[in-house]
Amino acid sequence: MNETLKRTISGAVYIALLLASILFSTESFIVLFGIFLIITIYEFSNLVKLNKIFSIAFGTLLYSAIVLVGHYNKQTTAYLNNLFKSDFDLITNIQELNMVLLAVTIVIAIKCILFLFYDSVQQISISSKYLYLLGYITLPFIFIVKISFGTSDYNPKIIIGLFVLIWTNDTFAYLVGKSIGKHKLFERVSPKKTIEGFLGGVVFAALAGFLISKFYIQPNPAFSNKSILIWTIIALIVSVFGTIGDLIESKFKRIAGVKDSGSIMPGHGGILDRLDSVIFVAPIIFLFYQILYYVS
Repeated sequence: MNETLKRTISGAVYIALLLASILFSTESFIVLFGIFLIITIYEFSNLVKLNKIFSIAFGTLLYSAIVLVGHYNKQTTAYLNNLFKSDFDLITNIQELNMVLLAVTIVIAIKCILFLFYDSVQQISISSKYLYLLGYITLPFIFIVKISFGTSDYNPKIIIGLFVLIWTNDTFAYLVGKSIGKHKLFERVSPKKTIEGFLGGVVFAALAGFLISKFYIQPNPAFSNKSILIWTIIALIVSVFGTIGDLIESKFKRIAGVKDSGSIMPGHGGILDRLDSVIFVAPIIFLFYQILYYVS
């Protein structure tokens, strides 16, 4: 089987599995991304030489605890109120927890960006490895689940729209870069990325954001302009921070001396290779949603 065919089949299986889990139910979506998290932690632990068993156990327990409590917070609050005949403000506590987790993730994301641009780093300290495991890998998966709920209930259109933007940005950054790319974006980490490709990805992602808002999200006509603006901004966030996330993973792979994070997807590499953009983007999108919520 030639490389192109393998790449096409594995990519189609990945997209079908992703869409099916998102559309089938909240639980299937949470379970699939829990499985993705386990595989991603395994691949990341290989890259930076961390203890796999401890890392997977830590990430899985944290993901399960926060996502399940967050998902069932309304039911849990009602149950506790009935059980103890008192007012448990669990939802408020969870919102406060979200802000703490977001702050931790943003700080570690900044550390990741400094790591990307700091040329002399060829070895990563143990403490930094575990910080990256927490804020670069595990917490972003939690925020992927959280942003799928928007401001209230589970909405598969939000997460599908996010993935469409990432796929659009990646595809057109590659096509434009391959066609007319001449100026390297960040050659010492990713020699193939070009400035022209990056700009092409931004333009087509913004167009995709407009189309998603107009024809897929189906906004109330009274708020259509606001929705278009929101999804265009999300497209820009995806383009910029998705590219940074891709470069950060490339830096980890360059230090490890490998081409791919894994081999679970023939022709594509590992799950971390497929999700490197979305895991870096997800906390930023969640922050953007929080800003919108408080402003509105």
